[in-house]
Order: sequence, then C-alpha cells, then structure tokens
Amino acid sequence: MSCNCKSSTLETKDPRFQQLDEIIEKYKDQSGALSPVLHEAQNVFVYLPESVQIYIAEGLNVPLSEVYGVVTFYSLFSTEPRGKYVINVCLGTACYVKGSGKIMERLKKELGVEIGGTTEDGLFTLKGCRCLGACGLAPVLTINEQVHGRLTEDDVPSLVRLYRAKEEQSVN
Repeated sequence: MSCNCKSSTLETKDPRFQQLDEIIEKYKDQSGALSPVLHEAQNVFVYLPESVQIYIAEGLNVPLSEVYGVVTFYSLFSTEPRGKYVINVCLGTACYVKGSGKIMERLKKELGVEIGGTTEDGLFTLKGCRCLGACGLAPVLTINEQVHGRLTEDDVPSLVRLYRAKEEQSVN
C-alpha cells in the first residue's frame, strides 16, 4: 500500500520513502497521527530533512507549517543529521556552577566539533541544554538516554573512549 504522495526522482530512488509510505498508511486515519509518523520517520531517516517533512505533510494531508511546527518545537526531532550517540550537556545553573562549561569545552576539543555539530565519523553529536532535571548529580550529561553525573572535565576522554569501544564491539 502506498500513500500516493507526490514523488520526486530522489524519493522514488530512495527505498526509505517506501518505508515512509508504509508508516503514513499505518497512521493516516488516526487522530494525532503526526507525532508518531514523525518519530518513526526519524528512525528511518535519522533526521527529518525538508523533503521528508513535505512528503509527510502531503501523505497525511496536513499543512507543511504544522509539520514544521511540531518538528522544530520538540527537541526529540532533528532537522540535521545526528550522530549515533547524542551527547547533551546540562548547562543549567547547578551544573554550570559545578563545571559543566569546562566539560563542554573539553568535549568540543575531544570530539573536534562545536555545539550542535556531529563528528565526521557520524558517531557523536554534541548538544547543550538548560536543565536535565538531575541537579543532584551535577554536573551531568546524557549520552542518548544514559545519564552520567558528578563528572569533571578529566572524565571526558574516558567517556568518549567508552562509547567508541561500544561502537567497535557492535561492528565486530
């Protein structure tokens, strides 16, 4: 089954759009379908570029502005490619006072990216946020859903090595 969305040459050559058709078909007659479609689409595409947002808007028959509004409102969604491991450093008051700014600087140096950037190997994306709600563990960061607390800037190299090693183990 297909949503009969307007397809460009890129979309007809990319098999992920066939998966997207199936996702849209699964949800299209349900109330509140946009969020689950966006979530599943991001799992397929890793992020939600404009072409995917347009395709979803057409497939669900909703305004593109609504799709874009949801994508840009919720931090779960990304319009830029993300790494396999998203590092989110808390820069809220409690964490910052306890050194999260220094941790962020060390991560930027260790990974060779700025805030919002993704490493060349596609493994890490570095982000900052105002609060992770774990002030008792300050300073704190998350890597995907894993919380790491009571860190110092000297913990950064071993933390990065840990996740690089995880990747090497999953490849082998």
